[in-house]
Amino acid sequence: MSDSGYGVLRILGVDPGLRITGFGFIEKAGNRLSYLASGCIRTNVRDSLPVRLGTIHTGLRELVQQHAPHQAAAEIVFVNVNPQSTLLLGQARGAAITALVASGLDVAEYTALQVKQAVVGNGHADKVQVQHMVRRLLSLSADPSPDAADALACAIAHAHGGQGLGRLASGGLQVRKGRLIVRKGAGQ
Repeated sequence: MSDSGYGVLRILGVDPGLRITGFGFIEKAGNRLSYLASGCIRTNVRDSLPVRLGTIHTGLRELVQQHAPHQAAAEIVFVNVNPQSTLLLGQARGAAITALVASGLDVAEYTALQVKQAVVGNGHADKVQVQHMVRRLLSLSADPSPDAADALACAIAHAHGGQGLGRLASGGLQVRKGRLIVRKGAGQ
């Protein structure tokens, strides 16, 4: 998952949601990150679930074709208080990941805590803090929308050693209660 084969590594970050799926494209050249594009795929709440899932799938496939990323990173869904909401969100995430894999991309997965830790330095940061740090890290003129910011944050986490976060178990790192833990002897 190194960018050595690409020179410039183009990464797509995805924040899956049934109503709104955020996306963000960045490029990494050495240690420099550049903003390419971001936005949201919105589904119509009046449409059936299969149609909404198709909207997410088709939208991401079109974006991948248009921007040609080398890698993708998606946020992992956790169980919510409402089991029905969790199931629907999981289906939206499945549609998103299927679109990415069907487009030939490797997909890294990160928890919200990992993304926030990597981008803000605090696994419990709120959405406003994430938006602000994404704006600063990518030198944007304004804060992106919350869903686009989460997607860009996912891409940034992947670019900034998130490639290492994706290999936590083998790299001597673990996440416990939203904190990165380094095991003795790791990284030496």
